[in-house]
Amino acid sequence: MKIFKSESFVDYSTYTFNYATYCIKENQFEIPEIYNKGFLPYSNNLDLKYETYYLARSLRVDIANFKESSENRRVAKKIAEIEPVFKVTPIDKFDILNKEFQEFCLDYGKKRFSEGLNSERLNYILKAKSISHIFEFEIQNKKIGYVITIIEKDTLHYWFSFFDMNYQNLSLGKFMMFSVINWAAQNNLNRVYLGTCYGEKSLYKVRDFKGLAFFDGNQWNADMKLLKAKCKADSNFIADDFKQDTDLFLEKLKNFI
Repeated sequence: MKIFKSESFVDYSTYTFNYATYCIKENQFEIPEIYNKGFLPYSNNLDLKYETYYLARSLRVDIANFKESSENRRVAKKIAEIEPVFKVTPIDKFDILNKEFQEFCLDYGKKRFSEGLNSERLNYILKAKSISHIFEFEIQNKKIGYVITIIEKDTLHYWFSFFDMNYQNLSLGKFMMFSVINWAAQNNLNRVYLGTCYGEKSLYKVRDFKGLAFFDGNQWNADMKLLKAKCKADSNFIADDFKQDTDLFLEKLKNFI
């Protein structure tokens, strides 16, 4: 793997000069180490030729400390009326160009992704070499959800999920996440990565699951009170400034690779 930094926020009044950290994956076997170092895959620029990862406040479940919570049981009981089931399909056995599948994902992305989702980005994501399996959820042979995952050795990343919004009142999204984590536990994996954890909207992950730790910039930290405080303070984050710095990074990255 190649790890490099790019200049980010500048606050001269406090002599704060930040450098964001990124990583380029060179081999598939590096994936567990890349995640363990706090990196997550970047998918928002279709011009990047190499799989690029960014360092962030990410969240993971350490399976050794994982156990079913009261919220997991509540969701399972609530959704039992529609009897959902799922299967795990290796990416090389899954038809990523299937029209119904693509329309399902694009419709969900249009409604739920703040940055939107078009077919070009969806296919860019699906063609990432790291993707290994897709979890398919259904009721009575009707597809109601998908989870795109990266599985390598003892590591699983719950990357993108899409579900039928008609079942949102039954907490389908929570059920899908718990199902994947539980599957990982039953299949002797050690860690499940759940993406970033910023803002109060991310706190459902913290409330719902046991065995959590977050990457604090230096190490994995199991202090959930601290994480909750950080998420509640994230509202002061200035999104426009971040976008400007991200655009600058992308220009630099093109030269780097």
